[in-house]
Amino acid sequence: MPLGSFDKAGSEDILRARLAAIVESSFDAIVSKDLDGTVRTWNGAAERMFGYSAEEMVGRSILTIIPTHLYDEERDLLQRLRKGERIEPFETVRQRKDGSFVTVSLTISPIRNSKGRIIGASKVARDITSAKDRERRIRLLLREVNHRVKNHYAIILSMIRQSRSEETEPAVFQKDLENRIWALSASHDLIASADWQATDLRGLVEKQIAAFHAEAFCQISGPGIALAPAAIENLGMAIHELALHSSKGGVLRSRAGTISITWALATSPAGLAFSMSWDEHPGPEGRDYQLPRSGFGAVVLKRTVPQALNAKVESAHGDGFARWRLVGPADRFLEWPRFSL
Repeated sequence: MPLGSFDKAGSEDILRARLAAIVESSFDAIVSKDLDGTVRTWNGAAERMFGYSAEEMVGRSILTIIPTHLYDEERDLLQRLRKGERIEPFETVRQRKDGSFVTVSLTISPIRNSKGRIIGASKVARDITSAKDRERRIRLLLREVNHRVKNHYAIILSMIRQSRSEETEPAVFQKDLENRIWALSASHDLIASADWQATDLRGLVEKQIAAFHAEAFCQISGPGIALAPAAIENLGMAIHELALHSSKGGVLRSRAGTISITWALATSPAGLAFSMSWDEHPGPEGRDYQLPRSGFGAVVLKRTVPQALNAKVESAHGDGFARWRLVGPADRFLEWPRFSL
């Protein structure tokens, strides 16, 4: 054999070995197939991505990993390959051995023989499931933000109208309005800090009463509960209004007496129910104390919050006490399944 032929053959062997090493070490699934869809090569990344070993897939149809509703997509690709058409990279879905689906970015290149005729195709599949999930979550968050911004506008306009009807003193009107907007903002901060998902009910209560320096007068008790965003927003407003009213004529004005804030989960014939109570005992100076009967506070406590959460409100007052109690289906309050009894 001439020396040049030996060198050429040796170089080709080295090149093939290098290409094989690159294919096998790739983090992307690299697969080759015939024009009838029969798999010819299957690298390690393909085994990890799809769950089938090379022994299981080589000689088998590529349709094995393609969901049935996408069979036409594969047939169209094979037909375009036979015609020599260029196929741009695209995103699609494939099915793993365990039945689960994976979103992939697919690049397809023709394989030609020594005469330049297309005899098959090489596919490079990159798992983009996490990236697509992030995109989907961003879209959901943007819709959620848009919805909540519009909702907050409506609430603030209602605050302005109702607060104006409550007070004739500009300074008092301004202060109450600022505090109400702050309370709404505080609930919003909790939702945002939890990535627009759930937050703990105790944390919400503590944040709302902190603005009134009420910690020393409040007894807080209840199981650890992860609230859904809508419940965070509405219960936050309710707690603020109860504390604001108390600061004008109850415990938080006289700085005497106690406030008990409790919540519970209980089974009922209709299913799991959530309840929350605000029990205020203002002491000797507050014997005739009552919860808000008019204005923005009354609207929030009697109408806005119960309607938003499909709940019922019970209120009572008597000799030295006032009570507000909310009861409704747990699925309107809880972020499933993240709560604990």
